[in-house]
Amino acid sequence: MCKRTSVFGAIGFFVSAMVFGNACAQPIPTTPQIRRIALKSGETTELGTVYWTSNCRSTMIGTPEVEILDGPPELTLTIRPGMVVPRANGCTNQVSGGTLIAAAKDVQATKTARLVYRVKYRTRDGDRQSANTYSVELFP
Repeated sequence: MCKRTSVFGAIGFFVSAMVFGNACAQPIPTTPQIRRIALKSGETTELGTVYWTSNCRSTMIGTPEVEILDGPPELTLTIRPGMVVPRANGCTNQVSGGTLIAAAKDVQATKTARLVYRVKYRTRDGDRQSANTYSVELFP
């Protein structure tokens, strides 16, 4: 009788672990984190690095281009070419790429706006692109 109880207890434990354990292992839906920047008139800030790699080696042909799809006219984006470390890909060596720079100029009044931009890459494998969104606060 003791063996049946321990066997049934073990089976019950494993079944409940599978049922309830699976429910807990589900990823919890999250909203994407909104990136924010605040700039005064005449200030600049680095938004991050731009590169395109395969196996930790750059596949880009030339410097990437940035295009503002939606944003305030007082804000400009440029890419400063240079060597960067693609840490998001787990790489440790520098590759060709650049740094994305945001600059605010001629801000007359405080303004809150949405910035949507796209970076275009020419690579050996064809044209590629990536996009990002920021909440921007501009101050005179």
